[in-house]
Amino acid sequence: MGALKPWHIAVLVVVLILLFGAKRLPDAARSLGRSLRIIKAETKSLQDDDRDLAEKADAQAGYQPLPPHAGQQPYAPQQAPQQPVAPPVDPVQRVRDN
Repeated sequence: MGALKPWHIAVLVVVLILLFGAKRLPDAARSLGRSLRIIKAETKSLQDDDRDLAEKADAQAGYQPLPPHAGQQPYAPQQAPQQPVAPPVDPVQRVRDN
C-alpha cells in the first residue's frame, strides 16, 4: 500500500488530459518550468545578498581609527571667542526713556 504503480500514473495522465486538454498541458508544463527557474534564481540571489551583507559587516567590524601621530595633539575644533551680550531691552521702556 502506498506504492505508486504504472497503472496509477496512466490513470493520472488520462485524467489530466481530460481535464485540461492535450493542447494546454505542454503550455502548463512550460509555465511551471519557468516559474521554478524564477524561484531558483530568486533564492540564489537572496543567498548571495546575505553573503554580501555578512562580508560587509565583517569588514566594518574590523575598522579601527588610526592613532594620532607622535607629537601631535588630537584634533580639537577651535571655538570662536565669545563677545559680551547686552541685556535685553524692553522696546516700550526704551520709548518712554526718550
